[in-house]
Amino acid sequence: MAWEAVIGLEIHAQLATRSKIFSGAPATVGAEPNRQACAIDLGLPGVLPVLNAEVLRMAVMFGLATSAKIASRSVFARKNYFYPDLPKGYQISQYELPVVERGEVDIELDDGSTKRIGITRAHLEEDAGKSAHDIFPGETGVDLNRAGIPLLEIVSEPDMRSAREATAYMRAIHSLVRYLGICDGNMEEGSFRCDANVSVRRPGDTTLGTRTEIKNLNSFRFVGRAITYEIERQIETLENNGTIVQETRLYDAVANETRAMRGKEEAKDYRYFPDPDLLPVELSTEYVDRIRAELPELPTAKMQRFRSDYELGEHDARRLTASRDTADYYEAVARASGQPRLAANWITGDLAAALHRAGLEISHCPIGSGDLATLIVRIVDGTLSGRMAKKVFDAVWRGDGDPDSIIEERGLSQISDAKAIDALVDQVITAHPAQVQQFRAGKEKILGFFVGQIMKMTRGQANPEQVNQALRRKL
Repeated sequence: MAWEAVIGLEIHAQLATRSKIFSGAPATVGAEPNRQACAIDLGLPGVLPVLNAEVLRMAVMFGLATSAKIASRSVFARKNYFYPDLPKGYQISQYELPVVERGEVDIELDDGSTKRIGITRAHLEEDAGKSAHDIFPGETGVDLNRAGIPLLEIVSEPDMRSAREATAYMRAIHSLVRYLGICDGNMEEGSFRCDANVSVRRPGDTTLGTRTEIKNLNSFRFVGRAITYEIERQIETLENNGTIVQETRLYDAVANETRAMRGKEEAKDYRYFPDPDLLPVELSTEYVDRIRAELPELPTAKMQRFRSDYELGEHDARRLTASRDTADYYEAVARASGQPRLAANWITGDLAAALHRAGLEISHCPIGSGDLATLIVRIVDGTLSGRMAKKVFDAVWRGDGDPDSIIEERGLSQISDAKAIDALVDQVITAHPAQVQQFRAGKEKILGFFVGQIMKMTRGQANPEQVNQALRRKL
């Protein structure tokens, strides 16, 4: 370990409000360019911003969920810089007095242990517009639909030491904001993205190395790959007697490399000052306590409850509470089927694999929680064997119907009638006297041959446990 990485993330979570942070324009995405930008978003002369109260509630929820300090007084400031997609020539943000400070979140490491990552601050700000360089030949188009979209910027302490830790931290924040319902977490649409600050130093050094900032990473995989590349690049540069330049870099996913974009600005370059059009925000203790009482069950508490209420192991409980959608789906299946352990096995096994193959989130799962619960009940009551249940699962996934109708239409019910199984066993024993003698001579493994013959005759529909019992009894 000749070098140690020091990593901090600045995560931008788009708050799930209906309107923008300082105007009444819609905050949805996907509209035609410049159809959702009003006079305030365009920065026209004489317009005044009005703070959306809902963004404050969401910011306070996040602060409470991360055990942070909620500021009784916070101030909006103007962050001055000049880009074509910033029509006012400044961004309204928070600087010296953010609404949330000094929080923390725990991440799980590869060895199963946990590590606490500090959150320096979480402040409110407006998003900028978007420049498009590939639509008009030789020209840049500007879409201001995103201008004024409310963002919560979550700034971590430089507590992470590897790309894996950074990815785990980003996943933890992603899960938390979705649990709280304050952000949809859609990374493809830019609702959840991050900038990574990366530096390296010798182990034991207390002074931080020169850092670079990798901008606009919008997937967990890209975060890991970009940070890994940047760590290796900085180490190679230093070991060849080079110098790390403080700069902003972009990650090229195709080439898997970071490239210099521009010199990294300092806070003084932005010339922050309090926005004269917005009053300081003052939050009462009663207001904060009211929001505290409205907090949903958070991932850690839910995981502990799943372990105690449903007798799950830590690994399964952690997987099932990784997202609120998965936790809600599991709980619905567990309650409807009365089989929490079997429900966990199916959701973390066959269902998770099918979702992964299809590239789907569980919120868009083709199999409803009620159908999966019915399938599990049919396994428990002996209607389906495990093998048959997988066939029914696949059919429900394809949209062929609900489990009971598929079982009935395709004659997939498991044969569990004792007399019918005895008759099948008698038939197989009579047809294979040589194998019967081998079994009676002590060749126990031949039992599998008999089971296989019966399963072949019944197309896998005979109850295997009953078949085994009947064979042993009759042999």
